[in-house]
Amino acid sequence: MERTIFSIMDEEKAGRQAIGAIGYRHDSGSYHDSLLHDFEFLILVVHHGLENSELQIEHCMSGDIHYQLLHVDSHAIEKWVTAGDNRELVQYFLHGDVIWDVDGKLKAFRSYINAFGDSLKERRKFKEFAKFLKVYVEAKRYTSEHDLLDAYYSVLQALKHYARLELIDQGILPESSVWEQVRHLNSVVYKLFDELTDSKETLEQRIQLVLLACEFSLTSKMADCCSLLLRILGSRKEPWSVQELMKLPELALVKDELPLVLRKLVYRSLAKESIKSQRDGSGEGREIRYRV
Repeated sequence: MERTIFSIMDEEKAGRQAIGAIGYRHDSGSYHDSLLHDFEFLILVVHHGLENSELQIEHCMSGDIHYQLLHVDSHAIEKWVTAGDNRELVQYFLHGDVIWDVDGKLKAFRSYINAFGDSLKERRKFKEFAKFLKVYVEAKRYTSEHDLLDAYYSVLQALKHYARLELIDQGILPESSVWEQVRHLNSVVYKLFDELTDSKETLEQRIQLVLLACEFSLTSKMADCCSLLLRILGSRKEPWSVQELMKLPELALVKDELPLVLRKLVYRSLAKESIKSQRDGSGEGREIRYRV
């Protein structure tokens, strides 16, 4: 890393809330995505308590070098890791060079993310499981309607979530190159990926085979992957309504998939229904609530 380019970073330039900066240099001739454009260098300035929590972008020059300066809050990085979002930026954060650090705070925060501790792991696992379940159900529906191309796409997405779950179980933080990560594990999901994409069977046969394996995986992983939700369901005596659960910040990342997950937990006898009578303008209704 060329220090002359990144030596510009200090508190005055980055802002007083910054805890440090990470520099990342792309290989010469490598593909630059729409975020990086033609910038060879990227500087990621990490803040604690950034007033505007959204990613802030600046385009700058140092001599004749163009570089991109990104300001991001540490809570946003943690959220990306939990949600699996902005994988390229997470990769830059994890693998770039620390070029400026305030009292070791940046290195400590990166060590925390790299450790991929139980709290981060549990939230990320539940999120990937919920997405896995959703696209699996979509693939089953497309297959029943003989819409095989859409079914194939959904199955491929399901395998990606499955792959991330395997990595998480190994204590590995999933990154953007998930198939390269699982290829070295000699994993079941990589064999299924091969079966789906490179087999002499018909497309429908390949899809059906992978769906069967996905169904088994979903069933066997459900209790472990849904531990966060099951703990919430058991955290009070009164059963939870789906509306109450969807408002919880811990479940915000799976808000769209939560109703489906709840029904599957009930179907597998991991959660129970509780009926509550209620009155509205049209008469008496019966609301389904959930508990363990």
